[in-house]
Amino acid sequence: MNDKKRILIVGGVAGGASAAARARRLSEEAEIILFERTRHISFANCGLPYHIGEIIPEKDCLLVQTPAAMKNRFNIDVRTRTEVIGIDRENKMLTARDLETNEEYTESYDYLVLSPGAAPIVPPITGADLPGVFTLRNIEDMDAIKVRVDKHKPSRAVVIGAGYIGLEMAEALRTRNVDVSIVELLPQVFAPVDPEIASLLHDNLKLHCVDLRLNTSAKAIKETKTGLSVQLSDGESIDCSLVIMAIGVRPETKLADDASLEIGELKGISVDASMQTSDPFVYAVGDAVEVTDFVTQNPALIPLAGPANRQGRIAADNIFDRPSTYRHTQGTAICKVFDLAVGITGQSEKALKSTDTKYEKIYVHPAHHAGYYPGAAQMTLKLIFDPDKGTILGAQAIGPKGIDKRIDVMAVAIRAGLTVHDLTHLELSYAPPFGSAKDPVNYAGFVASNVINGDMPVCHTEDVINTNGDQILLDVRTPAEFRAGTIPNAINIPLDELRSRLDELDTNKEILILCQVGLRGYLATRILKQNNFKCKNLTGGYKTYKAFTADHTNKEPSKMTSNIQSDAGICGMIANGKPQVAYTIDATCIQCPGPIMRLKESLDTINDGQAIAIFSKDPGFAADIAGWCDSTGNTFVGIETENNCHKATVIKGSPKQTDDAAQIESRRRN
Repeated sequence: MNDKKRILIVGGVAGGASAAARARRLSEEAEIILFERTRHISFANCGLPYHIGEIIPEKDCLLVQTPAAMKNRFNIDVRTRTEVIGIDRENKMLTARDLETNEEYTESYDYLVLSPGAAPIVPPITGADLPGVFTLRNIEDMDAIKVRVDKHKPSRAVVIGAGYIGLEMAEALRTRNVDVSIVELLPQVFAPVDPEIASLLHDNLKLHCVDLRLNTSAKAIKETKTGLSVQLSDGESIDCSLVIMAIGVRPETKLADDASLEIGELKGISVDASMQTSDPFVYAVGDAVEVTDFVTQNPALIPLAGPANRQGRIAADNIFDRPSTYRHTQGTAICKVFDLAVGITGQSEKALKSTDTKYEKIYVHPAHHAGYYPGAAQMTLKLIFDPDKGTILGAQAIGPKGIDKRIDVMAVAIRAGLTVHDLTHLELSYAPPFGSAKDPVNYAGFVASNVINGDMPVCHTEDVINTNGDQILLDVRTPAEFRAGTIPNAINIPLDELRSRLDELDTNKEILILCQVGLRGYLATRILKQNNFKCKNLTGGYKTYKAFTADHTNKEPSKMTSNIQSDAGICGMIANGKPQVAYTIDATCIQCPGPIMRLKESLDTINDGQAIAIFSKDPGFAADIAGWCDSTGNTFVGIETENNCHKATVIKGSPKQTDDAAQIESRRRN
């Protein structure tokens, strides 16, 4: 084996820097040159928003490797501020330009590794190049945005796009006391997940005083006397002093295309499993390459740091005759949005619909650790699977805590080819502060297995909002929960009374059952099936139904306060100081609708004009409380949020005639 190879690497960061370091570990004799357009060859680009938000105070913390350190430790010739502008494949040469001197020169190679990454998408709109309009791709972009925030102290920013960067930048700017509007062309934020999961993010963004403009695009950006104005597709405009373009990224393939390397159908560089391009002496890695989706086996563009690191290593292995293959991409990812985390692995439901794949889905809403141990937080976990074989096709989860753990387990299960039945047998760590004896992953496996085994036929939101004359919608929650909000046309027979009231149900009709999260509905299903009723359980219960049907098109910010809002922020505060609180409720260990039921009970014990403060960690409570107060005649003062806990203050008023703990669902949608 000849290790005296000359390897040129175009681009650093995750893919290129990993290829360079691996190549050196495999050969001390190889000559390795790395070209990078910027001054930084290896940095944590996922951490850029957190430095702008001063969550990561020191910029140096983001620098994984400096050119000097790379030279000293790995003896790699690093050439920053150098752009590769052409490849001569026939003569195995490339042309580079020194961006400081504008000098051009050529270098020969035995093997070439392309790691150009993906470039931010900037729409062709007027004003996209104005001062104060930024994209965020590298350290230089980060520095420019941070200087703008530090020096100009913008009162409002507009973030165009609501993917990873858009959401993380919205949070970063809110922590810097900047009011934020998010403009998103799609009807949801965070496109990788399904709409009902994103719905919970919408509630959380509004809770943190983010002005959310969905189904809206930016048509132009104009300079004004006071800053900038973003003109929207709906005819409105937003005045601001900072604009972040976070629409998305596209593979940088110009260099490869100009060299007549094969480009894939999704416009990424085409590579085989060894990361080799159509030229056996040229490899490509990272965000610029087109990969194969692990679940569907279809082409995919998935710009993630983890896959890029592995691909760089695999390319170096193959250059040095160590057979290594990339085993496709699952798209496992997670994003922090204020006090929530949202994660996904495998395929989403909307992606599967576009491939005509047969699938079923279930939802569970367990606590992230034992409910009796303080601090338990509810999560939503969606599991998508083959209804015949039980093969796991995808999983999504959202909640304040424990999301990374469950998504990682699901990612391993998909990679290992496990079925939903296998999930029921996983032995996962348990102690009250960390989990439950039946982990949410086990729980999801049990529910999905019950569906496949026929023990619990399921229905979905689209079924319960389109019932026909041959169906009955049955709510098996308590009367108080039923009055607090239910699905139109549902009748109420509490689970504990069901056996004694079976004669009230028509055996000739199909019964669609709902409860709060699906558990009582499952128990009701078992009772009814064994009494010869045709029935299905609404998976995920009323909680999932609300996420599906919530209307997030309202442009007015919620009347909520936040520990990170500015005095001149967009969120409402009570006008003349804080009300005198007569009673405080700790509902932090109770899931919705429990906190609202406790609040109603306590309001019944105090006088009009007195106030109650209630603490909850359930995001559903934060989303529902304003509507509940409005519909019951009580006064919602506002919400403060800190450390995953929501404190709502409510002043008792004279209840309306319709005081039923009150039409929460209707109010949320109107």
